[in-house]
Amino acid sequence: MNKDKIWLSSPHMGGTEQKFVNEAFATNWVAPLGPNVTGLEQDLEHYLKQDSNVAALSSGTAAIHLGLILLGVKAGDEVICQSMTFSASANPILYLGATPVFIDSETSTWNLCPVALEAAIVDRIEKGKKPKAIIGVHLYGVPYQVDAVHAVAKKYDIPVLEDSAEALGSSYKGQKCGTFGDFGVLSFNGNKIITTSGGGALVCKNAEDKAKAVFFATQSRDTAPHYQHSEIGYNYRMSNICAGIGRGQMEVLDQHVQKRREMQQFYTALFKEIEGVTVFTVPNDDYFANYWLSSIVVDSSLTNGKTREDLRIYLESKNIESRPLWKPMHLQPIFEKYPYYGTYISEGLFNNGLCLPSGSNLTDEDRNRIQTEIQAFFNS
Repeated sequence: MNKDKIWLSSPHMGGTEQKFVNEAFATNWVAPLGPNVTGLEQDLEHYLKQDSNVAALSSGTAAIHLGLILLGVKAGDEVICQSMTFSASANPILYLGATPVFIDSETSTWNLCPVALEAAIVDRIEKGKKPKAIIGVHLYGVPYQVDAVHAVAKKYDIPVLEDSAEALGSSYKGQKCGTFGDFGVLSFNGNKIITTSGGGALVCKNAEDKAKAVFFATQSRDTAPHYQHSEIGYNYRMSNICAGIGRGQMEVLDQHVQKRREMQQFYTALFKEIEGVTVFTVPNDDYFANYWLSSIVVDSSLTNGKTREDLRIYLESKNIESRPLWKPMHLQPIFEKYPYYGTYISEGLFNNGLCLPSGSNLTDEDRNRIQTEIQAFFNS
């Protein structure tokens, strides 16, 4: 195995990031505040539109945590969460001493099932515990069923925390993901569409919520000449250095989205003639996906017994990274004791689904290797 590794989704610099970072060093803004932080927030607000107010934070997980706090979630409350997601969507529920209630996916977007969502809400209310919030996730950059999910949330007057960590650049009916919920969450981890090396943001509906988020994120320091604290605070603010990387990355965001979508087209064409493999795609033109990770489902009954795990191991032997879909939270050891509503959709997707290399920096040579090895695997 002497060929360079093809990664699932690696950082992709645009070339101007260093300029903003150098400016931070030159002006000694090496701190969790400064012109790059302000500039990145303004860049994101301009990009997202909808009069968004953005607080730049240290991670997407921090944004979820603060979003739940701003929604009033406290110990003993219940929070509904999509089961098929990364654990960062659910962990902050436990940070607050609240109880997660997990919901199955539906088959068209792999996201929060509106039918199971309403069934869960009705059952929790009958049990005397109306959920305090709903966390919906745009999995792999494909928007969830926005109209249906928010109709249920509105019917029962439950706020939505929109986890758009994987969906910067995606939209539904022309509106950017991250702007539908009462709060939205973005992630700039190293494997995302754009990166700040590590970081995230909370998207707020108004300036007051943003100011409160920043207050919590900077140790809840009261207005006083000395350090005074009346509320619990957190060290969650993004640094000016990381924000400088983000400002450079914002300049190439749309290009990165386009390149990810081209990778999706590449896989759609590649698997068109391979029976038993389905490429995950949006259900209709209302959905615009960034296709952060292109994903497939393998039906081994149609592939001569070849499974997604067989394919993953084969690609690994060829120095090509791939990864199973997210293991649903209700099947995780840390979360399996909590309520779950639905059937086996998310479990089936996990058992048979695979994420394939999707980076915006993949080359024609990389694609040729991927195509050659996938065809060799299924033709063997």
